[in-house]
Amino acid sequence: MTVGRFAPSPSGRMHLGNVFTALLAWLSVRSQHGTMLLRIEDLDPERSKQEYIDAIKYDLQWLGLDWDKEMPQQSTREAAYHSCFERLETYPCFCTRNELHDASAPHASDGRTIYAGTCRSLTEAQRAEKNRKPSWRVRVPDRNISFYDGVCGSYTENLAKDCGDFIVRRSDGVYAYQLAVVCDDAFGGVTEVVRGSDLLASTPRQIWLYETLDLPVPKFFHVPLLIAPDGKRLSKREKSLDLEHLRENCTPEEIIGKLAFAAKLIQREEPIQARDLISEFSWAKIENKPIMIS
Repeated sequence: MTVGRFAPSPSGRMHLGNVFTALLAWLSVRSQHGTMLLRIEDLDPERSKQEYIDAIKYDLQWLGLDWDKEMPQQSTREAAYHSCFERLETYPCFCTRNELHDASAPHASDGRTIYAGTCRSLTEAQRAEKNRKPSWRVRVPDRNISFYDGVCGSYTENLAKDCGDFIVRRSDGVYAYQLAVVCDDAFGGVTEVVRGSDLLASTPRQIWLYETLDLPVPKFFHVPLLIAPDGKRLSKREKSLDLEHLRENCTPEEIIGKLAFAAKLIQREEPIQARDLISEFSWAKIENKPIMIS
């Protein structure tokens, strides 16, 4: 059975980009008669708020995007993350943010900093000299990780050359997204992950974690990002496109119709209920390029 999920972060009201991902994840699961999960990703205690959690659930229900089971929030899963963390070969990293983003540091083609392994071989004496709390990185092999994405096609990344040892626990003790999402999806029995294409590059790291932790690897579908007319990607700062504003000016059917037309699931933009799109859904219709929306 297909098990999918929508995993929003409660750091603000959802915007159209979030709803687009939720809609496609929901349609994929419902078209396969599978199980839809909702998981609140509240790893960041400073940005996560209960009012946003409540709003996310309310907005999804208003849009007709229901779920079959609600998973434990990430803030309650520390023991599970710690168990996975202990099975990895990790080491403390004392690099500051400025050191990590130094102009001389290696960078990937998209601007991401590739960790140079600065703290990988520090002795115990050298570590004792550091006067700050460390984050924790996992040692990665010099290995290519390849997978087929249901929207973006084939993708390959070399862990050592294109990423480097990556953080699995922050200096404040919070477990990092890369580790938490792997533990959570395995715990929920998730078989397909639908999320924005901005997370495509993080997938090889997660696949390696699945394999290292002897966990089943799901299928991946990285959906196009929605962009504003000025070419910038939508964000929670775009108040005119968040659900608080849209609910005052649009019906659920109008929002779903706008997104369905943008995804080419229907031939013209018109109000439609989410459940009426199930028979129209196919991943083959989703193009691998950003979608402009206003």
